[in-house]
Amino acid sequence: MEQWIITTTALVKEKMAQDGTGHDWWHVHRVRNLALTIACEEGANLTVVELAALLHDVWDHKLYDGDLTVAPREARRWLEQLGVPAADTHEIVTIIERISFKGAHVPDAPLSLAGQCVQDADRLDAMGAIGIARTFAYGGSKGRLLYDPNHPPTLHDNFAAYAGSTAPTINHFYEKLLLLKDRMHTSTAKRMAEKRHAFMEAYLEQFYQEWEGKK
Repeated sequence: MEQWIITTTALVKEKMAQDGTGHDWWHVHRVRNLALTIACEEGANLTVVELAALLHDVWDHKLYDGDLTVAPREARRWLEQLGVPAADTHEIVTIIERISFKGAHVPDAPLSLAGQCVQDADRLDAMGAIGIARTFAYGGSKGRLLYDPNHPPTLHDNFAAYAGSTAPTINHFYEKLLLLKDRMHTSTAKRMAEKRHAFMEAYLEQFYQEWEGKK
C-alpha cells in the first residue's frame, strides 16, 4: 500500500506541477493532508482517502473541455494498474466522480465516509485565505473581471450552467464558496470551516469598502 501512495504521488506531481489555475500539486498536497486529518478523526479508511485525495483533480473536467468521463476512466485504469483491490478501486472512482461542486441548487451525490472526508477537504481548500487566492488565480487564468456591480451572482440549477459561467470572480464567492460551510459532511470539517468562512466574509466586506473608495 505504501508503494501505491509513492507511485501515485509521483504521477500527480508530474502532471500538476505547472498548473496555474489553483489546481496544482500543492492544492492536492493540502487536500490530502486535510483529508487524512479528517479521516483520522472520523474513522475512515485511510488508504482509500489518501488515494482518492491524490487523484481527485489529476484528470479534472476543467482541463478536458468539461468532459466528466475522463477522470473516472483514467483513475480506474491507474488503480487497476497498481493492483488496488476492486472494492477499493470502485470506492475511489466513485469519490472522484462525485466530489465536484456542481451548482448552488444541485444536491450532493451520496458518498461513503471516506468520500465525505475527501470532499470536505477539497471544499476546505476552496475557503479561507487559500481559497481566496485560488479563486483569483483561476479567474485570472480565464481572463475574468474581478468584479462588475452590474453582473449579479447566479445560483445555478444545473452543472452545465455552473461550469459554463464566465462571471466576474467575486460572483464565485456567492455561487459556491460561501455555500460550502453548510455543505460539509463531517463534524471535524464543520468546525474547521467556521473560521475559513468568517475570513471570507471579512475579506468581502473589506473588498467592497475599498471598491467604493472608503478605505
